[in-house]
Amino acid sequence: MKDILTEIVENKRTELRATKAFLPLDDLRRLVEKKIEAEGLKLRSMRESLRNSASGIISEFKRKSPSKGWIHEDAKVTEVVPKYAANGASAISILTDNKYFGGNQNFIRDVRSLIETPILRKDFIVDEYQLYEAKLIGADAVLLIAADLTKTKCNSLLQKAHELGLEVLLEIHDEKELNYVTPDVDMLGVNNRHLGTFHTDVEQSFKIADQLSKEFTLVSESGISKAETVKQLREIGFRGFLIGETFMKESDPGIALKNFIQQVEG
Repeated sequence: MKDILTEIVENKRTELRATKAFLPLDDLRRLVEKKIEAEGLKLRSMRESLRNSASGIISEFKRKSPSKGWIHEDAKVTEVVPKYAANGASAISILTDNKYFGGNQNFIRDVRSLIETPILRKDFIVDEYQLYEAKLIGADAVLLIAADLTKTKCNSLLQKAHELGLEVLLEIHDEKELNYVTPDVDMLGVNNRHLGTFHTDVEQSFKIADQLSKEFTLVSESGISKAETVKQLREIGFRGFLIGETFMKESDPGIALKNFIQQVEG
């Protein structure tokens, strides 16, 4: 039986073939080069924002998931994300996969000029083409997932991201993927959700914590719904906490974030 991650990555590669036919890499590269010439490689550092934050909350704009379907179908990125920024998010994750997560690359374009908070492009990145896309639409950081990349490909994408002035959040799930970690990683994430089955258990971050170097900016991802969990994870070295459904299932995700941060910092 095909797992969910395999299905998503296969679909992503199919989408990329169509996108490249419409806008070849060389043309996309020229657009990005013009952007860099005009703006430089300056970015809003997600890593530094997490390090300097008392809460470290990475609030996620996530309308849908493969396991739960629509979470907040009518959520508008131009309403939710500015509220996230105003209510204390250290960084904002925006899903850009459409088929499985209801995302869109234009979501980042639409809010980039509205906020100063660092933006993570959350997607299944398997090709350098997607890094050029991320730079063009205004992302500050990208997610690389060890489970859907070889070590060689992961390192190649990491280096290309840095060339483009993007930070990298490298995501692992368990100790078997620790060999993907290199000193060049900006942030190291532990996904508490197994991407093959979508089973989620926040204990995964606690179990692997003592095997992670505290020299990295550590991020716990998925399954976090209680402020007490954030406090406990901070005690063992985590500095970032990626939370989506806990906020997005509410009628006002921005207020849900505000209340959550008050509990974390209280």
